[in-house]
Order: sequence, then C-alpha cells, then structure tokens
Amino acid sequence: MNTITQSSSVRQRATKELAYLSGFLFLGLVVMPFIVFQVGQAVFGAYGGAGYGDFFGTLSAKVRSGNSVAWFLILSPYLGWQCLRLLVFGWRMAGLQNGSS
Repeated sequence: MNTITQSSSVRQRATKELAYLSGFLFLGLVVMPFIVFQVGQAVFGAYGGAGYGDFFGTLSAKVRSGNSVAWFLILSPYLGWQCLRLLVFGWRMAGLQNGSS
C-alpha cells in the first residue's frame, strides 16, 4: 500500500470519528440535559431553580468550570458508543481465536 492510499485511509477514519464525536456531543449537549431534567422532574419533583433554562444554565456553568461529573454527562453518549465498539471488537477477536484452534 502506498503512502497516498494510507494517508487517504487515515483521513477517512479521522473524518468518520470526528463525525461520530460531533453527533454524540450534540446528543450530550442538547438531548441528554433535557432527558435528565425530565426524568428528574418525574422522579424527584420540581427542580429547585426556575425550570429547564435554569437547569441548563447551571449545567453549562459546571461544564465551563471543568466539573468532571458535568463533563461525564456531556461525553456519556460518545463514551457509551466507544465501549460498545470495544465490546464488539473483543467478541470478534475472541471468535477469531476460538475458530482458529
């Protein structure tokens, strides 16, 4: 394989991973906070602040300040996707090892 083909392949993979990260960051920044707020309302009752806007403002302030729990919430869709990919990779590798012996 020549270096041009390798470079193109690496660029394609990097672009694909960046697209995954972008999509899952959108989920983590927009969809997940809404779901967390709704589930919190249903389970624990009314939020102590002034509704969803206040909840999202508090969450975004924690993200900006570097709070690890807030970052984990935001990155959890992407981290879940990566764990799933790693699990599938492990199953495939285990299947290849068992099939060749």
